[in-house]
Amino acid sequence: QVQLVESGGGLVQAGGSLRLSCAASGGEFSTRTMGWYRQAPGAQRELVATRTSGSITSYGDSVKGRFTISRDNAKNTVYLQMNGLKPEDTAVYYCAASGSYSPSMRYWGQGTQVTVSS
Repeated sequence: QVQLVESGGGLVQAGGSLRLSCAASGGEFSTRTMGWYRQAPGAQRELVATRTSGSITSYGDSVKGRFTISRDNAKNTVYLQMNGLKPEDTAVYYCAASGSYSPSMRYWGQGTQVTVSS
C-alpha cells in the first residue's frame, strides 16, 4: 500500500511562488507515474501535472509555463514548483501515484491547501 504525504502549501500573494512536496512510502516509487491534481471549492478535481517513470511530463492548460513537476527517485519524492501564482490557483492540491508501470492514478494523498490572495 502506497502512502503519500504532501507538504508546502500555504498562503501567498498573487505573483508569488510555492513549492509543494509529496513523499511516497510503502512501494516501488521509480516505476510509477506521479502527479498533482487540484480541486477548488465547488469545482471538479483537475489535472495540474504528471510525470511518468520515463520523465515524460504533462500539464494542465491553465498552468503551462508557470508550474514545473519534478521527481527525485532517490528520495521517493515528487515536487511541484509553482511560479506566477494567480488567485484562480487557489485550491486543495493532491498528490497522486499510479500503479506500477500503469498510467492510471491509484493512490492519493490527503491534500494540501494553497491560497493565493489578490
